[in-house]
Amino acid sequence: MKLKQISIFLENAPGRLYEATHAFGEAGINLRSLCISDTSGFGVLRILVSDVAKARRIIMEKQLPARVDDVVAVEIVDAPGSLAKVLKVLMENQVNVEYMYALAGTSSGKAVMVFSFSDNDLAIRLLQESNIRILDADSFGILENPQ
Repeated sequence: MKLKQISIFLENAPGRLYEATHAFGEAGINLRSLCISDTSGFGVLRILVSDVAKARRIIMEKQLPARVDDVVAVEIVDAPGSLAKVLKVLMENQVNVEYMYALAGTSSGKAVMVFSFSDNDLAIRLLQESNIRILDADSFGILENPQ
């Protein structure tokens, strides 16, 4: 139920984001979700991609500093208060949200929240016990392991 997210550390300069995304596009890798945040001097591009192994090879070839982390994607109703219901389950069990980003506005009336938790395994168990849908790699069309 955990997804492999690639975090790429990019210099905060014109063309750096283009370089990374263009390389993925040229290799036929689809970006399933992304979030970029910045700090002084660099940005962190967090992405879910269609082919994790291939994306890792490209990152290594480009010599971009990056890492692969586990994240959890949760589907919720796209309505006021839905996120708070998910967060309440976590808060009551002392699970911290380290960061998150959202994919909203799907035609199904659902939103997808991508989380990094202080304890992903505990969070998954708690969310499943609360009947909150957790999405797997197949839900995103993600190939995680080379074949």
